[in-house]
Amino acid sequence: MAATATVTAKAPSSGPRYAPADPTLPKPWRGLVDGSTGNLYFWNPETNVTQYERPVASSHAGLHLPQKSSFAPISSSVQIQQSSQGQHGNSGSEEDLRYHGNAIGGSKVATSPGSRNHQSSKGGSVYSHHVLNEPSAQATKSSSRGLGSSDTGSGSSAESYRRHHEITVSGDNVPAPFTSFESSGFPAEILKEVQHAGFSAPTPIQAQTWPIALQSRDIVAIAKTGSGKTLGYLVPGFIHLKRCRKNSQLGPTVLVLSPTRELATQILDEVVKFGRSSRISCTCLYGGAPKGPQLRDLDRGADIVVATPGRLNDILEMKRISLSQVSYMVLDEADRMLDMGFEPQIRKIVNEIPARRQTLMYTATWPKEVRKIAADLLVNPVQVNIGNIDELVANKSITQYVEVVAHMEKQRRLEQILRSQEPGSKCIVFCSTKKMCDQLTRTIGHQFGAAAIHGDKSQGERDSVLNQFRSGRSPILVATDVAARGLDVKDIR
Repeated sequence: MAATATVTAKAPSSGPRYAPADPTLPKPWRGLVDGSTGNLYFWNPETNVTQYERPVASSHAGLHLPQKSSFAPISSSVQIQQSSQGQHGNSGSEEDLRYHGNAIGGSKVATSPGSRNHQSSKGGSVYSHHVLNEPSAQATKSSSRGLGSSDTGSGSSAESYRRHHEITVSGDNVPAPFTSFESSGFPAEILKEVQHAGFSAPTPIQAQTWPIALQSRDIVAIAKTGSGKTLGYLVPGFIHLKRCRKNSQLGPTVLVLSPTRELATQILDEVVKFGRSSRISCTCLYGGAPKGPQLRDLDRGADIVVATPGRLNDILEMKRISLSQVSYMVLDEADRMLDMGFEPQIRKIVNEIPARRQTLMYTATWPKEVRKIAADLLVNPVQVNIGNIDELVANKSITQYVEVVAHMEKQRRLEQILRSQEPGSKCIVFCSTKKMCDQLTRTIGHQFGAAAIHGDKSQGERDSVLNQFRSGRSPILVATDVAARGLDVKDIR
């Protein structure tokens, strides 16, 4: 039986405490230790800013946002650990710490496996589990919605903002990032929706790609899942629609391609939420569901179509949709779509779209297959990288554990880990095959309340299982990599 990865939880314990005094920290920064995980992080009591990165003398950084749904391969596990014997330092009051501690231990964010499992040289399976560390509740709220506080201050230059947020750009005359919503010049109705959602500033990927997209330029954006990229391409898409409003009954103006049904419906939800004031119509095309309702939506007219490549090709062959009006195309999770073998379908779709269009490609990785399709489909694109694409960096909001266990011991060890969690804790167990998914769910389902999700399930079954998992009725989700990227499920430990 192949290896199985799980996302598990630690029982919460005490709140934050001061780390031992560190004279090398710039004032007024203080080191704090998370009482439940032992992780070291940093707090500025004057600005109430919290971050995992060690601050430098000139740092006035915004809150560090943990990334959801992505982490490095097992071998790259990195987490700063601090002795549980940490003493209070000389500066900062207990009252300040208690006040600050109210923000610690909020809701958790989802993760997914970033690597395949491997066999050890001794014939055992490498068995890994990953524990989500507790970011602040404010950070998690912003992260899970796709926008967060990331402004470095109104006086910051474009280059200092990019350095601070690890943004690199390549291309001609790249505009400066929008470090605030006010500087974006967005229409009032879009700003109203953003403010209504409670966001304070763009995430780095949004800050840098928005001004480029508004110049009608092609973009390759390389950023991990959870960086806020969905609104990164939707908001310029909304503005593009206002500029060239066309008859939606003749076909969409904006097309978003997505690798999975779940991600496609999640994108649709964001369009509905943030496009409401702009009166934007949208429909979602994906397999595993009847074509009838989707075709009726198309007949009524849709400004934006969000689609998986397979179902869109089916409807194109039926001649029930025209892409001749599409002038803004997005490839979301491009690397994942290529991994799933969608390249021929993507190329067929692109052949139906006018060459004179704006194309935006979002990808978490930058292998040669993705570079090739980018070179074929995009014209003189600006490339935006968030973080170092040549390094695999562990997500600081996750502690990764690796265990090598004998083949026969795997299930016993999995059950032991699941029993060690608080009752009702949400966990995901990843399996490498659909068959193993079903077998494991049958074995542990009754005892632990497990439900399975994989590509052979109908859309109705997949929706039902995800709803059971989100609500906590089935706290254990057993999944293939269909759930590995893009899903937004809160409270996973």
